[in-house]
Amino acid sequence: MAQNAKNLIGLTGIPLVMVLGNSMLIPVLPTMKNKMHLTSLQTSLLITAFSIAAGIVIPLAGYLSDRFGRKIVILFSLALYGVGGLLAGLGAMWLDQPYMLIMGGRVLQGIGAAGTAPIAMALVGDLFEGASESKALGLMETSNGLGKVLSPIFGSLLALISWYMVFLAFPIICGAVLVLFLFLTKEKKQERKPLVIKQYLHRIGEVFKQHGKWLIPAFFIGSICLFTLFGVLFYLSDLLEEKYKIDGVIKGGFLAIPLLVMSIAAYLTGVIIRKKLGLMRLFVIIGMFLLSASYILASFVKGAYVLIGILIIGSIGTGMILPCLNSMIVGAVQKAERGMITSLYSGVRFMGVAVGPPVFTWLLGISRNVMFFSIAGLSLVFGVVAIFLLKPKQAEQTGQSTEQDAAKEQETKAWRQISEVLGIEPETEQEKRRANALKKYGLDVNDLFARLLSGKKEKEKN
Repeated sequence: MAQNAKNLIGLTGIPLVMVLGNSMLIPVLPTMKNKMHLTSLQTSLLITAFSIAAGIVIPLAGYLSDRFGRKIVILFSLALYGVGGLLAGLGAMWLDQPYMLIMGGRVLQGIGAAGTAPIAMALVGDLFEGASESKALGLMETSNGLGKVLSPIFGSLLALISWYMVFLAFPIICGAVLVLFLFLTKEKKQERKPLVIKQYLHRIGEVFKQHGKWLIPAFFIGSICLFTLFGVLFYLSDLLEEKYKIDGVIKGGFLAIPLLVMSIAAYLTGVIIRKKLGLMRLFVIIGMFLLSASYILASFVKGAYVLIGILIIGSIGTGMILPCLNSMIVGAVQKAERGMITSLYSGVRFMGVAVGPPVFTWLLGISRNVMFFSIAGLSLVFGVVAIFLLKPKQAEQTGQSTEQDAAKEQETKAWRQISEVLGIEPETEQEKRRANALKKYGLDVNDLFARLLSGKKEKEKN
């Protein structure tokens, strides 16, 4: 098996593991709420604790990956992720009031999650180039989406045994992914000069100074996609169980439908966009308008089944947006700074996940229409922002093009020299005209004038 294929197999499990941290809990949250006698806000904090911890630590993980290597950071993070799940699961088994210990385990999981998918995305940029990089990033986003699709169903199945089994599954899953990544993925050896924090921050500042006009809107758009996604999932999970009495695997299946559509859209987008910046930008703009349209239509729909159908429109939009943003951001910076920038981007995305459930709970407390119109308006505003500001210029790609042009020019010169030696150098139009004039008149008038002018100039110099 080729090493590139092995690298991909080892890497694609990492985004899947990361997304399980929240998505697998979504269908079980109402049960946790009842079992531990929690409020809606306390329940939503089980998602928020994980996401805030990940969002804060992700930039540090990026710094460590730039300094010490991507692979060692990912391996340590996977181990910590599994330990956090084990702590939460054992606390739920042994304690009468396990909420605080579960929260502690969720924070540990979030810290571990910080060094998984964000660093894996930077590692993809190190290992792949050109169109293969876009395909690999699309596959990573597909793995992320696949995790979202499978995790509600998997979480619902585990809950049939016990509600805390979702936590005890993490050590097993993380262990399996760790082994695959350890033995299949080979990191390229690179000389890494240790950076002090001041230099690290300076480099980040330089990147934003050069690309900030479009990079900041890209960060916010990615965050909005995850904010709305997890907010809507949290709302749907509670709606299906409380109002429509749909629970267990059936509920997990319903929650998985929009996520399945999103993962398919993400995969197809990754295949289509390659390195075409104009196409990426167009997909992001269309995706934001699809998000806005789906939430506006959702405000007029009452039935759960029709609502899920309407939200599929937004899922297509999200699937179009995320792979494009990944490719834009990875390609915007040199490889030495990729870890820090992709980590910052992932941190901002996780902040969107963190605030989604509590903000949706608060907006829903006002009214359902306020909730949907608010997120529709937010998506619409950033769709307009994308039209005017999302205009990336990938410096590295330009450099590669320049190198390719130089190589082509050298190759052309070489072939011309070979052709001259062999006597098959194609004539230019000027050479053809001169040959015809010599054959017909015995001289070339232009050549004669050129010689006379050169003689005149020589006399003036003397």
